[in-house]
Amino acid sequence: MSQGTVVSINIARAASGPMEELAEVKAVAGRGLEGDRYFNKEGSFSETPGTGREVTLIESEAIDALARDYKLELKPGDARRNIVTRGIALNHLVGKEFRVGDVKLKGVRLNEPCNHLASLTDDKVKQGLVHRGGLRAEILDDGTIRVGDPIDA
Repeated sequence: MSQGTVVSINIARAASGPMEELAEVKAVAGRGLEGDRYFNKEGSFSETPGTGREVTLIESEAIDALARDYKLELKPGDARRNIVTRGIALNHLVGKEFRVGDVKLKGVRLNEPCNHLASLTDDKVKQGLVHRGGLRAEILDDGTIRVGDPIDA
């Protein structure tokens, strides 16, 4: 069993709006993270069909690599992913169920960097986060996710 840790939780209340760092957030199955733009169907891609918009995760190690390899410093929320992790390989969780604290998630697909993310940060993210841009996941049961929670896969 692999285990990691939640190091940051971030939501944006509106499409392209600033990310807000939280100590904890309520996860609602089939909806997303309470207060987030996609929970309220106000995200930039809410009208585009697709799965995996309930919660997004990214490895802090990928953010660290951007600074090291591309000289691009991002704060955890700047990556526009909801949950920043440490110590777990998120790419390995596609198609798998796992727990973040007491909340069960299912990895749906990779969250590759896009032009929208680049427009809100820097064009270097497109190259620097290829195959490291995080994981899109579905929430399978309601609960609260907190900074410091274990991630068990």
